[in-house]
Parts: sequence; structure tokens; C-alpha cells
Amino acid sequence: MKPRKIPQRKCIVCQHTLTKKEMVRVVRTPEGAVEVDVTGKKNGRGAYLCGKMEGFLQAKKTKAFDRALKVSMTPEDYERLEQDFNAIQARYATINCGRNTAHES
Repeated sequence: MKPRKIPQRKCIVCQHTLTKKEMVRVVRTPEGAVEVDVTGKKNGRGAYLCGKMEGFLQAKKTKAFDRALKVSMTPEDYERLEQDFNAIQARYATINCGRNTAHES
């Protein structure tokens, strides 16, 4: 029997590839709202991000969400996303995306 294929996704900030479960999905719903998708199954256009807060702040600074989700985000959208991201960040604290080790050298 063949081993089951594990879905891989690429971070919109650091461009490292990790498994889908190791990433945080941010989705633009069909209604146009941008929100964190903890289930990974919401309808809409999705973008994946490493679970580190530094990655979220870099995405905010470079407007990576705007490009990946093809939407113009307001400061209120970013503030709400940051609160949601803070709430789930502990779940991804042990995952090493490789970005942090490259910058410490």
C-alpha cells in the first residue's frame, strides 16, 4: 500500500514549505471578510503563514496579505487579525519554519 500524501503549503512571508497542519491559514471569504481559519476548511481564497508572530508582523509590514488574498485590508482588519493570531499562536510555538535560524546567523 502506498503511503498517504501529506499536503504541503508555502508561507507567504518566508517562502518555506511546511505541512498544511503546521501553518496558519488566513482566508478571504466570499463575502470579502478576512479571518483566521483554524479548521483549514472555510470557503474562500486562502493564504498560509508560519505560526510565528514575527512572520505575521512582517506580512503586515509588506502587505503580503493584500497581495495573496487579492484584497485591500484596512488597519482595523489587521488589528482584528492580529488579535486572532495571538489567540492561536501558542499552538504553533514549537514548529520550526527555518526562517528564525537563518536570521540569527
